[in-house]
Amino acid sequence: MKSTQKTGLIILAMALGLLMASLDNTIVSACINKVIVDVGGFDRISWVFTAYMLAATSTMLIFGKLSDLFGRKRFYLIGIGLFLVGSALCGMATSIDQLIWFRVVQGIGSGSVFPISFSIIFTLFNDPKQAAKLSGVMGAVFGLSSVAGPQLGTLISEHFSWRWCFYVNLPIGIASFLVLLFSLRESRAEKKPKIDYLGAVLLIVSTVTLMLALELGGKDYAWGSWQIVLLFVLAAAATAAFLFVESRAAEPMLPLSIFRNRVVLGTSILCFCQGVIMFSAITYLPIYAVAVLKRANSNGILTPMMGSLICGAILAGFLISKFKFRTVMTTNMLLGVVASVLLMRMNPATPFWQVVCIMVLLGLGVIGPLMSMAQNAVAMSVDKRYIGISSSVVGFWRNIGGILGASVMAVLVNGRLKDSVAQAGAKFGLPEDQAGKLANPENVIRGADKLPPDLLAYLRDAIGSAVNHGFVLALCVAIAGVLVALSIGRARSVFVPKDGVQQPAAEAQA
Repeated sequence: MKSTQKTGLIILAMALGLLMASLDNTIVSACINKVIVDVGGFDRISWVFTAYMLAATSTMLIFGKLSDLFGRKRFYLIGIGLFLVGSALCGMATSIDQLIWFRVVQGIGSGSVFPISFSIIFTLFNDPKQAAKLSGVMGAVFGLSSVAGPQLGTLISEHFSWRWCFYVNLPIGIASFLVLLFSLRESRAEKKPKIDYLGAVLLIVSTVTLMLALELGGKDYAWGSWQIVLLFVLAAAATAAFLFVESRAAEPMLPLSIFRNRVVLGTSILCFCQGVIMFSAITYLPIYAVAVLKRANSNGILTPMMGSLICGAILAGFLISKFKFRTVMTTNMLLGVVASVLLMRMNPATPFWQVVCIMVLLGLGVIGPLMSMAQNAVAMSVDKRYIGISSSVVGFWRNIGGILGASVMAVLVNGRLKDSVAQAGAKFGLPEDQAGKLANPENVIRGADKLPPDLLAYLRDAIGSAVNHGFVLALCVAIAGVLVALSIGRARSVFVPKDGVQQPAAEAQA
């Protein structure tokens, strides 16, 4: 890539594309009630989010690899194009089934935008310090969308229509598409690369079946049901076949050799840990805020975390230019241990300002830094021809960790809550069917004004205790993260040897 390119415009284009893709899930969650009123489908509404996540995660690694083979600009533009088509179709959907399928199109486009945005930065800037700072800004864009999405979605759906929550993507995406189309120049490959088609198919099958099993288990089907067991068996078989194929492919979809580097392997595991902690908090802290702390809504508890996440992502971009990856990541995970313990110790008497401080600690010290730092650590530890796939690995493992974390925590929380509600049924003489309904925190929240005060107080304490118990998962993951972070070696973002030639982190590793 030429140094004379309009780098400012390119960065702006990527920031717009990343904002558009990351904004989509949060903005849609705010308008979902309007969608149900208009097109119905309450029983399938969760698939509006599940379909998007499945499509994005299962295609992320594929787009990253194809961008390495055929050029980042081409597949970034393809991703933006698919996302725009999906957005327009979602806005025109007349049934819940149409909306779900159109969200798949959106998700496929998103699978391209996220990894390629970061890989373009690392290809565009030769100075690792500059690339680290800019990737920190990109990570902050993700946090900004998390803060602004719900408010923007509510504003649009209330004053216009829920359909404009999708149409709003069009001007942003078109601007990103056009700016990158005319501003970015890159060289073309001299020979036609081979595509690992079988590896791509097996990757999609293994990812989709695993995520479906985790998403449906304990909700639509029991964990021991034949449907869930079959999905796990298919996921395991497809994964084994995928690893076999990749170890022998001439140009593998996922080069397994990159995981021989301690930084790449360690950072991948840490991104998985980050996903577990992040999704567990996002899923259960809103319930805790309303059901236990008696807040009117969950904005006051999530907004501080997401707002501080922006600062954490930017701060990490500067810190890794001064310190080793190991130092910053270990500190990051140690703060995760502290945050997890504090989450486990929360109770109805905890002052709200203390709860806000815990949220800030999560965003600033635990979740935010890895948003940008992980991209830098991996991209600077692999050969330049693997930058696209390495950027995809980060998002892939974060998403897998998120789905797994939310599922495992649901098992922990629901198991503890079920026992507590059974005790409540015996203590307060509740019919079995009513006690079963009260095992769902949302039913307790909606019917709070109809429950006897003593029973409501008991249930609030039970929900709080169950969520506290669930955060033992975050604690275990954070402790594992500390051990992994300590093992990644002495690599850092910049290494200048005696001959004065700058080398990537992979070459600096001891």
